[in-house]
Amino acid sequence: MAKNKKTIKPDVQAPPPPSEALSSRGKALVAAGGAAVLLGFLVLSQADPLGSNLAASVSPFLLLGGYAAIGVGLCLPASS
Repeated sequence: MAKNKKTIKPDVQAPPPPSEALSSRGKALVAAGGAAVLLGFLVLSQADPLGSNLAASVSPFLLLGGYAAIGVGLCLPASS
């Protein structure tokens, strides 16, 4: 049988809790992106079936821009 070798691990700091991982700018950007997504779906509900009105043209930009803002907000580094 092999002997169990205990290894000594160096002191490693734990990562911050998830609530502290976002910077204040990141939280604001995620909130603004979420609002843009909600607004995009609200505008999309007003689009006609043929997609020929203004709501059908604007809603994709609101949706994609909102999701992009959420992604950028999640990737912003936490302020030190």
